[in-house]
Amino acid sequence: MAARRATVPGYEKGISEGTVMDESQLRNVWRNRQRPNRIAPLSQPLDHLVKHQLARRVRQVGQLSAVWDECIPDSVREHTALLSFRLGTLTVAVDSAAHRYQLQTLLQSGLLDAIRERFAAGALNRVRLVPGQFDSIEMPDRRRSGCV
Repeated sequence: MAARRATVPGYEKGISEGTVMDESQLRNVWRNRQRPNRIAPLSQPLDHLVKHQLARRVRQVGQLSAVWDECIPDSVREHTALLSFRLGTLTVAVDSAAHRYQLQTLLQSGLLDAIRERFAAGALNRVRLVPGQFDSIEMPDRRRSGCV
C-alpha cells in the first residue's frame, strides 16, 4: 500500500506553501488542529474530597459516638440520638423533656468534661440538646464500659 501524500496550505508552523507531507505528518497536523478535550475527570476532585475531608469527619463522628456510648448511662442513652458534630458543637436529639433535663443535669455536673477528656479527635465545645422523635428499637445495641 502506497503512503498517502497531501499538499497542505502554508498556514501551519514550519510548513511552507505547497509542502508535500506523508501520513504521520498529516496525522500530527490533524491532532494539533483538534479542539482540546475540556472535560476533566470527576474522580480526582471526588477522591480528594472523600479521602481528606469526609473521611476525617466520619472518623471524628465515629470516635465521638463511641465516647458518647461509653459515658452516657443506659437509661438516658437509649433516649438520645447524635444528629451532627460541626464546629465543636455536638447536636443531640432527645425524645422527651424529662430525659433532656436529666441529660442536661448530667452534662453540667461533670459528664461533659469526662467526654471532652476522652474525645481526642477534636474540640468539643458544647452539647446542644434538641427535641426529637425517633424509634429507640432501631438504634444499635452497643455493649460498653461505663465512665460515670
